[in-house]
Amino acid sequence: MISTYHRPKNLDEALTLLSQPNTVPLGGGTLLSHGTADSVAVVDLQALGLDALRVNGNELQIGATATLQSLLESGMCPEPLKKAIKLEAPLNVRNTATVAGTVVASDGRSPFVTMLLAMDAKLEIRTSKSDSRASNIGEYILTLPRGLVTSIAIPLNTKTAFEFVSKTPADKPVVCAAVAQWNSGRTRLSLGGYGKTPLLAMDGTEADGIQEAAANAYHEAHDEWASSEYRMDVAATLANRCLGSLV
Repeated sequence: MISTYHRPKNLDEALTLLSQPNTVPLGGGTLLSHGTADSVAVVDLQALGLDALRVNGNELQIGATATLQSLLESGMCPEPLKKAIKLEAPLNVRNTATVAGTVVASDGRSPFVTMLLAMDAKLEIRTSKSDSRASNIGEYILTLPRGLVTSIAIPLNTKTAFEFVSKTPADKPVVCAAVAQWNSGRTRLSLGGYGKTPLLAMDGTEADGIQEAAANAYHEAHDEWASSEYRMDVAATLANRCLGSLV
């Protein structure tokens, strides 16, 4: 239950408010709309100008309160990432859900975060005016450190691919695979569709062994949606398919 509503005019004011107990940020509101038994104060981030999308060198910097739909519609967004965003949520949710809120609320079935993990996305986190630090997406989703995510940066100098299998077109994937490959040959493979967070199955200097890495990562990935044997087989197939469709 929301007990208090704040709408700060600048980031410093927002960070001061967020340092108080039982106070949470409000972006698109899709998570808070689910309701909670606890009484919380919310800090509306809409007036802080954190929704910009801009290219900085070889990176696309995505403001934390940019919506999934605005990123999807951007000509700067890589096509495989767009594919993952379309699976993340229906249009009405994408129009309000923010990129940072989606990361914070994600689990292992998130196609969007699976793609960000393959791309080794970097998050900027602020706890105060003088305290700003960077975190890679893999570390962040495992620990959810204290602080406000203000932006997410993804590389634009990579080839990427995203493949998935789901029960129906409207469902989130039972298995999905995302691959990013740098000019140096560095290859990252992440898998989604299971567990508390997507899994980084490979981060190597080349792509050799990617099918084996995919299968090994899901050798215990059994739940009500699929068996581990099924996921191992499908993950290996999708990983290989990604390698053949890098763009």
